[in-house]
Amino acid sequence: MTTLFKIDLAKVLASGDAICLELGCGPNKVPGRIGIDRLDMPGVDIVTNIEDGLGFLPDASIDEIHSESFFEHVPDLEKLMSEIVRVLKPGGFNSMFVPHFSSPFYYSDYTHNRFFGLYTLRYFCADDNQLQRKVPNFYSNIRVKIVSQRMVFYSSFRGIRFVKKAFQRLVNWNEWTQEFYEENLCYLIPCYGMEFKFERA
Repeated sequence: MTTLFKIDLAKVLASGDAICLELGCGPNKVPGRIGIDRLDMPGVDIVTNIEDGLGFLPDASIDEIHSESFFEHVPDLEKLMSEIVRVLKPGGFNSMFVPHFSSPFYYSDYTHNRFFGLYTLRYFCADDNQLQRKVPNFYSNIRVKIVSQRMVFYSSFRGIRFVKKAFQRLVNWNEWTQEFYEENLCYLIPCYGMEFKFERA
């Protein structure tokens, strides 16, 4: 797929301003961010197939990367993580929302390629950035540091929505309660999605 630039990327990168990307932005890009999507829609600044990488961006050139319900559509997670780590500046961060594997909405969308849980990104973390349950990190040399994670609960039914919001506060009390929930309760009270924020390690 040929990359289409609808902005002067070189000028933006040379501006000295903080550079923020929004991956898979669709038509609802947040103002002030560079929107990247494979579909040419209003608000999209760079039309490209992100699965081919972000080769048009220099190393260590980006301050922030944001995405909402994007990562689950990408077949090659390792390649995407590698590119994010490459383009982030030291101290820069990636903020993302993804559906949780227990969410029935995840299975309804035929465009989803993968699921996410509490431990998914820990496979890219060093030993000192693991949870109580340690996961192997020898599959890849990509390293990130997770600085925050939050489990999100939602319901289309108004009455249940308030109950789930209260339950959300309990689950996110600390990392232990998050792990306990995912191991023992996630199929009783499904989690809608997860918010992660990570930096280059």
